[in-house]
Amino acid sequence: MQLNNNVTEFILLGLTQDPFRKKIVFVTFLLFYLGTLLGNLLIITTIKTSRALGSPMYFFLFYLSLSDTCFSTSIAPRTIVDALWKKATISFSECIIQVFSLHFFGCLEIFILILMAIDRYVAICKPLHYMTIMSRRVCSVLVAVAWVGSCVHSLVQIFLALRLPFCGPNEIDHYFCDLEPLLKLACTDIYVTNLLLVSNSGAICTVSFVVLMFSYVIILHSLRNHSAEGRRKALSTCISHITVVILFFGPCIFIYTRPATTFPMDKMIAVFYTIGTPLLNPLIYTLRNAEVKNAMRKLWSKKLVSDDKR
Repeated sequence: MQLNNNVTEFILLGLTQDPFRKKIVFVTFLLFYLGTLLGNLLIITTIKTSRALGSPMYFFLFYLSLSDTCFSTSIAPRTIVDALWKKATISFSECIIQVFSLHFFGCLEIFILILMAIDRYVAICKPLHYMTIMSRRVCSVLVAVAWVGSCVHSLVQIFLALRLPFCGPNEIDHYFCDLEPLLKLACTDIYVTNLLLVSNSGAICTVSFVVLMFSYVIILHSLRNHSAEGRRKALSTCISHITVVILFFGPCIFIYTRPATTFPMDKMIAVFYTIGTPLLNPLIYTLRNAEVKNAMRKLWSKKLVSDDKR
């Protein structure tokens, strides 16, 4: 329920108000967003069309790339357009939708990363039972649970946002809508709301990060019993996963696990996890994964052959 709300739209102050720097923001976000779309859609297409990438790990990677694409799309296109305007405004409804989509796909990415860690644990620590435990049906159920969990988390964010009364200032000192910058505009005591924010978003980020790092420590410890070739292959995959986990969770923990205080670096850190990480993920997974690179080469070869026949 929306309470005592006299504000119908917000003004997004963005990353800068300087006209020249706005052009730099426009070009940077456009290039990063196009790179994110290209990289992640290439992974999605490759996994969908390649029979060699039918294992559970690539099933989860498909949804990770999908969540990366949607996560970036919830922010980047609007930021690109806003950089062209002298004053960027966003309606209250659009702001709430952005909060929901941002947290939905961000939370989905967290849950998918956890599922990928579970997959690696079973593959390395329980190899004989891997295909039984991680069957396609089980993987589908786990992904469905991840979607439901993300939806619940996002609805909590929306509930918190709609309970905030806005009766005066409407300038958001950010380039997108999120609960943290909205809290600063609320004309009420935000202590309880901020506590709920930290216990929701902050707890999900911190607990998930600890669980993921602990699981990879167990996985890496168990590699002692594998052959040199098995260790090399498993280590390469795990390092890719750990790199993605650190790049994504580091900024999120910094932003969502502290009281309602802001630092000058907050917006730049937000840039890193909103458009930087979704761009880096496909590069990390393809550059360190021979199977994905080979499947992409075959897909490209088929495309060239089909073009030649026309």
